Amino acid sequence: MEIQRESIFVSALRGFCRAFFILLGAVLALTVALVAYSALSSPYKQEEKTSLEVLPDLEWKRDLSSLTAPVILQINFHGIIGEPTKLDAETIQNILVDSRTGLLANNRVKAILLHFDTPGGTTNDSDIIYRMLLAYKEKFKVPVYGYIDGLCASGGVYISSAADKLYCSPSGIVGSVGVLIGPFFNFSDAMSRVGIQAKTITDGLNKDMMTPFRTWKPDEDASLQALTSYYYQQFVDVVTAARSGMDRTKLINEYGANVFSPPAAQERGYIDVADSSYKETVLALMQAAGIDPEKPYQIVQLKPEFRFLSSLLSGRSPLSQGKIEHQLQIGQDKSFLIRDKVAYLYQP
Repeated sequence: MEIQRESIFVSALRGFCRAFFILLGAVLALTVALVAYSALSSPYKQEEKTSLEVLPDLEWKRDLSSLTAPVILQINFHGIIGEPTKLDAETIQNILVDSRTGLLANNRVKAILLHFDTPGGTTNDSDIIYRMLLAYKEKFKVPVYGYIDGLCASGGVYISSAADKLYCSPSGIVGSVGVLIGPFFNFSDAMSRVGIQAKTITDGLNKDMMTPFRTWKPDEDASLQALTSYYYQQFVDVVTAARSGMDRTKLINEYGANVFSPPAAQERGYIDVADSSYKETVLALMQAAGIDPEKPYQIVQLKPEFRFLSSLLSGRSPLSQGKIEHQLQIGQDKSFLIRDKVAYLYQP
């Protein structure tokens, strides 16, 4: 009996065809899913953008209470303010909107606790979040307290100005009222030494300001300095208006962008209570909100949900843009997440 052996070419061709049709089937299935999702999702349908997580109460219990029990909404400011999809203004807006719907509907949220461990972030996100918290507090008549459990610097201080009272753990660090943009680098001398030249085609006065490829002109940074000065005055206005114990003149001329220990921060008016505990803060907030700690209550947080299909349809997914982004992070510094933006950011 003669055995017919398949050539390597035919075998490879068969394998290619099999892989091709498997991939084609996957693409068709995804297309059908996208079409179905689009058909079933009305543009007028209200969709919750967060998922609810029950946090332990003061007795370390995480049991779900009745749907009529009062709720304390904890909003965590952990990390860089302005980090996309995690801690930007849109994320906080989704949290605040969803706090009035679903399991939290019928005005169940009676108080908000802002939990801080942040070096700050963009001026834009910090200001928008601050104003959203003020509007929420005014509309729904709920007390807002802040608890610093780590770092509350720069943009964190800005946002904390929306709190009625600020408490701080014994290990807290508070301060850094200031603005920065940059840093900017200049490579023109190094380039000239190795014979490299660069030219940027521009139109408009100072369109290429602070470019690293030529010698900087005198006062080239004047408009940027004016911008940072504007945001700094806004920062000072917000903080001194919110914190009655803060001396404006001393803030500008003495405290500056320095950071302080909890007792020093309390002495200077940044916070209300130093060396406090989470429990003490929550109990004070419950008293302000009229919540009886002896009766059922709930502490919850709303975590942002990443929806693959909706992000793909809206064009926010890198896949829909035909690209994959790679980021190299060295050390723990994540300020690259808001690079090229004016920032209320503490960067020692």
